[in-house]
Amino acid sequence: MSAREQQQAQPPPAAPPEAGELDAANRYEAVVPHWFYCKVTDSRERWVPFSTQDSERLEEAHGSGRDKEDLVVPTSGGRYDVHLKKRQRVAVYWEEEVSEVRRCTWFYKGDKDNKYIPYSETFSKELEEAYMIAVTLDEWKKKLESPSREIIILHNPKLMVHYHPVATSDDWGSTPTEQGRPRTVKRGVENIAVEIPNGEPLQIDHLVFVVHGIGPACDIRFRSIVQCVNDFRNVSLSMLQAHFKKAQEQQQIGRVEFLPVNWHSSLHSTGVDVDLERITLPSINRLRHFINDTILDVFFYNSSTYCQTIVDTVASEMNRLYQLFLQRNPLFKGGVSIAGHSLGSLILFDLLTNQKGAPEEDEHNEEGSRTTSGNRGIEEVREILKKLELSEYCEVFEKEKMDRQALFLCTEENLKEMGIPLGPRMKILHYISSKEEMQDQSTAAAMHSREHVAEPRSPSQHDPDSTDDARNCQYRDVGLGQVSANYPQLNYKPTIFFAFGSPIGMFLTVRGVKRINPNYSLPTCKGFFNIFHPFDPVAYRIEPMIVPDLEFEPMLLPHHKGRKRMHLELKEGLTRMSVDLKNNLLGSLRVAWQSFTRAPLPAVEAASTDAEAEAEASAEKQPDTKPDETPPAVKEEAPLINVGRLNGGNRIDYVLQEKPIESFNEYLFALQGHLCYWESEDTVLLVLKEIYQTQGITLDQPLPGSQ
Repeated sequence: MSAREQQQAQPPPAAPPEAGELDAANRYEAVVPHWFYCKVTDSRERWVPFSTQDSERLEEAHGSGRDKEDLVVPTSGGRYDVHLKKRQRVAVYWEEEVSEVRRCTWFYKGDKDNKYIPYSETFSKELEEAYMIAVTLDEWKKKLESPSREIIILHNPKLMVHYHPVATSDDWGSTPTEQGRPRTVKRGVENIAVEIPNGEPLQIDHLVFVVHGIGPACDIRFRSIVQCVNDFRNVSLSMLQAHFKKAQEQQQIGRVEFLPVNWHSSLHSTGVDVDLERITLPSINRLRHFINDTILDVFFYNSSTYCQTIVDTVASEMNRLYQLFLQRNPLFKGGVSIAGHSLGSLILFDLLTNQKGAPEEDEHNEEGSRTTSGNRGIEEVREILKKLELSEYCEVFEKEKMDRQALFLCTEENLKEMGIPLGPRMKILHYISSKEEMQDQSTAAAMHSREHVAEPRSPSQHDPDSTDDARNCQYRDVGLGQVSANYPQLNYKPTIFFAFGSPIGMFLTVRGVKRINPNYSLPTCKGFFNIFHPFDPVAYRIEPMIVPDLEFEPMLLPHHKGRKRMHLELKEGLTRMSVDLKNNLLGSLRVAWQSFTRAPLPAVEAASTDAEAEAEASAEKQPDTKPDETPPAVKEEAPLINVGRLNGGNRIDYVLQEKPIESFNEYLFALQGHLCYWESEDTVLLVLKEIYQTQGITLDQPLPGSQ
C-alpha cells in the first residue's frame, strides 16, 4: 500500500469538532437571580417568590449599588415595602410580622413538603463560584461544606446533591459524611417547580375598604381578614383578565385595590378579655373561649361603651388608611367604596346613616333643596298639565316658578291673574279639589292607625314637596334603636356600599323599624348592594322592608362563566314542567266536569257536538294561557319592581347560586354559606361590574340575567 493510500485510509482528525463541543460545554453563563420572602404560617416557614415585576425592580435596585443604603422598594402593589439593606419585607397598611427577604440563585429540596428552599446569599455565592470553576475546567465531583456542616456534591451540571448528615459533629471534631438521605440541589429559579406571578397593574382605579365580622377569623380555615382580603383581591385580578380584557388591552383600566380594616384586636385590647376570664366557668374551656372571642362581639356592639370603641376604631382606621393610601399614590383620582361582612356590614350601615354632608353641601341642602325640589316640583306640574291636556300652559307655570305644592295653594283668582282661560282654570281647580278629598281620606286613615302605633318620622326621610305628609308617618327612622354613640365622620364619600352575608335587615326589625321609606337614601353613599348565599344563616333581605306588600325574589347573581348552574336549570325546568302538567290536568278536569254537568239535549245532536268542539277548543287554549301567566314568577320581573332610592332606584338584594353539592343538604353547608364570599368569583364580579359601571366601563360580554 502506498503512503498516499495509507494516508487516505486513516480516519480524519476529530480535534476541531471536539474543541468546538468542549467550548460549548465549558461556556459558563451567570445564573439569573430571583427574589423570595419567607412566610411563616403556624411556625412553618415557606419561601414565596416575588412577582416577576417586583423581582426585576428589586434586582435593579440591588444592581445600582444602593442596597448599602437604607433603600425602600414598594412591592405587591404597594402593600409591602422591602428594606433592601436589612433584607426585610414590611407591611404598609396593617400590622404583620416582618419577613426575611433573599436574593436567591441556588435551592435544595426540603424534607417535609418537597418544596425547594433557597440557600443563604453568602453560601449561594460559594456554590456559584464552585460551579463556574467546574464548568470552565470541566472538573466535577466537587465537595462543599455548608454553614450547617452539610455536604453538597456537584457531580455534573444536571446532578447536584445535598447530603444531610446522620449525626452532628462531636467534641472530637468528626467531620460530616455523605451518609443520610440525599436531597436534590437546583441552580436557578427556572429549574424548580414554583409558580411565579407576573405582577399587578400599576394603575389603581378604585379603592375598597373591607370590614370583617365577629371574631378574629374570617373563614372556615380560621384565616385573618388580611389573608381573606388577599384572596378576594387575587380573584378580582383574574376576573378583570377574564371579563374586562378589552378595557385592559386599551389601557382604560388598571385594577381595584382592596384593603382590610381590623377592629377586633382593638376591641379586645381594652382589657375586656381579662374581665371575662375572671367570670368564665372552667368547664368546656375551648367552647367558652370561642364564644368570648367571637359571639360576644355582637353583644359588645349593642353596648354603648364598646359600641363607641368599635365605631371609633372602624372610622379612624378607614380614615388613616385613606390618608396613607393618598400619600403613597398621589396621582390617584378614583373613588372609594366600602364593603362589610356579617357584623361589619351593620357597623358600616350605622356609620353611613349618621354621616353628614360637607359645609358647602349644607348650603346646597338649604338653598339647593329648593332648587332640586323645585325642579322636581315643576316636573310634577308639567306632568299634571300633560294629564289634563293643558301642556301649552307649561311655560306660564314655569315662568311663575310654580311647583306642585304651590299649585295646590292656587285659587281661581290666582289662575286668572296668570292669564289662564276659564276652561283650563276649571280643569285645574277640579283636579286640585279631587286630590284634596283623597288627601283628607288618607289623613283620617293615618290618624286612626297612629292611635294604635305611633311611628316617628326621620327628617331625612321627609319629602318637603309632598303634600301627603300622613303617608310618611308609617315609616320609622332607620337610625331608630341604634346604640347611643357619637358616630364619627369619614373623610370621603363612599361610592358604593357592599354588604356580604349581612344581618342589617334583622337588626333594623329588632330595633323597631318596620318599613324603610322608599325615598330614603344614605346621606353620603348612593349605592347599596346586599349580597348573600341562599343558605347563609346570618343573612337577611332588605327589599321587603321597602316594598312589604309585594312578594318577589331577590336578583339571582349570574354565574361568572355566563350561565346558570346546571342543577338550577334542571330544577327550573322541572318546576316549569310541573306547572304545565298541573294546568293541563286542571283544564282536562274542567272540561270533563262541564261535560258531566251539562244538561243533555238529544233532539239537537249537532248543537251538542258544536258545544263539545267549543269545549275542546277552550281546553286547548287553557294550557296555552295558564303557563304564560305563571312563568313570569319564574322568569324575573325584577327590573319592573320599584325598590326605592336606597340603591339609586336599582335592585338591592342579590343571591348567589349554590353549588350542586350544597343543594343536597342546606344545613350541612350553612356555615360554609356564611364564609364563602372571599373566594366567590360571582361576588367579586358583581363588585367589579358595579364599580367600573360608575366609570362608564362595562363587561366585555354582558352576563345573562344581569341588570
